[in-house]
Amino acid sequence: MLGILLSDRDKEEIIYLLKREMDEILFDLKDTRIESIVKQSMQDRYKTLFSLFKRVASQHECMRYVLPSSNKSSGMGK
Repeated sequence: MLGILLSDRDKEEIIYLLKREMDEILFDLKDTRIESIVKQSMQDRYKTLFSLFKRVASQHECMRYVLPSSNKSSGMGK
């Protein structure tokens, strides 16, 4: 197991970077021009980022970034 000590400022910076990256992925997932295989790869990356985000963000902040389980109309479901 690895650990890391962060100051509050560093924690907020990490949260900001993760949010920004996840927002970009969410935006791109809505683009109908992107093929489904690419979207699947983007979803996998999103899940990885979200798992990191859950470790540093509050539960309230995490709720905004939970992916819908099946939303085929926007291309974000499985």
